[in-house]
Amino acid sequence: MAEPRHFITLLDISGAEFRRLIDRAMQLKAARETYEPFKNKVLGMIFEKSSTRTRVSFEAGMVQFGGAAIFLSPRDTQLGRGEPIEDSARVLSRMVDVVMLRTHVHATVETFAQHSRVPVINGLTDRFHPCQLLADMQTFVEHRGDIAGRTVAWIGDGNNVCQTYIHAAELLDFELRIACPHGYEPEHELLTAAGDRVTLLRDAREAVRNADLVVTDVWASMGQEEEQGARAAAFQAYCVDGALMALARPDAVFMHCLPAHRGEEVTAEVLEGRQSIVWDEAENRLHAQKALLELLLTG
Repeated sequence: MAEPRHFITLLDISGAEFRRLIDRAMQLKAARETYEPFKNKVLGMIFEKSSTRTRVSFEAGMVQFGGAAIFLSPRDTQLGRGEPIEDSARVLSRMVDVVMLRTHVHATVETFAQHSRVPVINGLTDRFHPCQLLADMQTFVEHRGDIAGRTVAWIGDGNNVCQTYIHAAELLDFELRIACPHGYEPEHELLTAAGDRVTLLRDAREAVRNADLVVTDVWASMGQEEEQGARAAAFQAYCVDGALMALARPDAVFMHCLPAHRGEEVTAEVLEGRQSIVWDEAENRLHAQKALLELLLTG
């Protein structure tokens, strides 16, 4: 039995494969004819964290491909009663064709993949969110062309999405400037591995100046709600507003993985403005993940 191919971080694909996934996602988005390569295929979706875009995009994608998706939460399965991850992986992977996990601890997805007979997809962990970057990069290419050689400014928390942007900078050859306050940096090892592709800054204005893409995310991610007050104080200078966007290139675009808190990490003016491409970004989760599923299941 061939070893399954997993998608745990962006580094599980090459730069060339990343570009092919973007191209394929755009083809699938433009296609009008019915294409059902996954007849009788089943995706098992395990959610330890709540979700809108991840759940709907994966579920809709499997249906559009002629397959089906099963939603599983700890409340409804033996995972919630202490069944070891290894055992769940061994059992589930004998019944479904691919598994997507959205969980807290990154090691959970790694452990599940080690014991799975079928491909495992990281739908978000505390360290990485690779599916989001497939959609983000597709969206930039649709609006502005190749991202190689461009400048991306990340404003705010050095969180899982930020850390995945570091991987994307390595794979797609763009410059990433990260502006965040002390104590909220991405993992040091990731910054070191990226070399001169990534610059860590404290001043959001310095990061955004002449950038092609400006990206932010909520100040407190799921599970950090009790830190909301401290984080709001720390990130006061990191709100993406009209004045900050004016420092970017005239044709710069704005992204946010959503949900957004208007008036905190981004103003309504920017989120709803002419430079915002967040709604295309959200839709592209569907198309990018369909391309990913096709790659993992059919090669």
